[in-house]
Amino acid sequence: MAKRNKVRTAIIGVGNCAAALVQGVHFYRDAPDDAFVPGLMHVNLGGYHVRDIEFTAAFEIDQNKVGLDLSEAIWSPPNNTIKFTEVPYMGVKVYRGMTHDGLGKYLSQVITKAPGPTDDIVRILKETGTDVVINFLPVGSEMATKWYVEQVLDAGCGFVNCIPVFIAREAYWQERFKERGLPVIGDDIKSQVGATITHRVLTHLFRERGVRLDRTYQLNFGGNMDFYNMLERERLESKKISKTDAVTSQLDFKLPPQSIHVGPSDYVPWLTDRKFCYIQMEGTTFGEVPLKLEVKMEVWDSPNSAGVVIDAVRCCKIALNRGLSGAVVEPSSYFMKSPPAQFSDDEARNKLDAFIGGAEENR
Repeated sequence: MAKRNKVRTAIIGVGNCAAALVQGVHFYRDAPDDAFVPGLMHVNLGGYHVRDIEFTAAFEIDQNKVGLDLSEAIWSPPNNTIKFTEVPYMGVKVYRGMTHDGLGKYLSQVITKAPGPTDDIVRILKETGTDVVINFLPVGSEMATKWYVEQVLDAGCGFVNCIPVFIAREAYWQERFKERGLPVIGDDIKSQVGATITHRVLTHLFRERGVRLDRTYQLNFGGNMDFYNMLERERLESKKISKTDAVTSQLDFKLPPQSIHVGPSDYVPWLTDRKFCYIQMEGTTFGEVPLKLEVKMEVWDSPNSAGVVIDAVRCCKIALNRGLSGAVVEPSSYFMKSPPAQFSDDEARNKLDAFIGGAEENR
């Protein structure tokens, strides 16, 4: 498929996820089209190479980052993800964003707000010719996310919502994007091989092999600002819903709420951007005989999702090109924990491949 143009992309929130994403786009800029790149569906996806993602602007409230070039801001504390490549000067400014509820009780002990008013987000997005905006705000940023969505709609951009504030799956926001003729992909990014995808696949395996899942938990802890922010339990409601629904959607019966626990559990500073996950599943097999499965996993949290975001951004650009509006189901169902419609991961992958190939272009 011939390449149409670039994918001009802006970022809301310059934390570890943004740092991993920016590094990844630079790291794989010269990858051959037919190369296998861990974490990407395709180096060239629908006519867009990884290098076709061009960053246009970024928005932050941290005084350590506002005013810097994006290539500098991604290394500013409290960011602490792994550095896997050097990033040259990009000429992409980090602008002063809107705070609202983006700065919680614990983050406010670490981050000092930049002085001055919020920059004109709509004007910046228009003047930079931004196609797609990525939301990397902290978990629990309900008001801030919805405020930014209004700016994105006014600016005429597509939106990729990587956090568990429900936009793409909600009828109200679906209609708002449809009215403007704009696509949205969301909600809550699903990592390459993270806690949620692992738990989902195992749950699907239990169902397919006829094991009744009786009870299960998933505990996660790490040392990045995401986990520090989530010590404020009031910010966790949508996160727990998102992760729990992603797992239970693979069952053909309703698991009692008291039999499933999924969510972040603690913050350990010296782990930096490493995340530890413990999963336990207890089920019943033939003859009413019990089965127990335990998993321990360690990942670098932010790079684990960066490739998925690269694919999601390119799919959002494809949707823009095709004039699709509202929630785009195929990429949402494969890339996100809380999409408008849930499928098994195999089915979602097949639907997405068809979408990329143009099978849904005339819907």
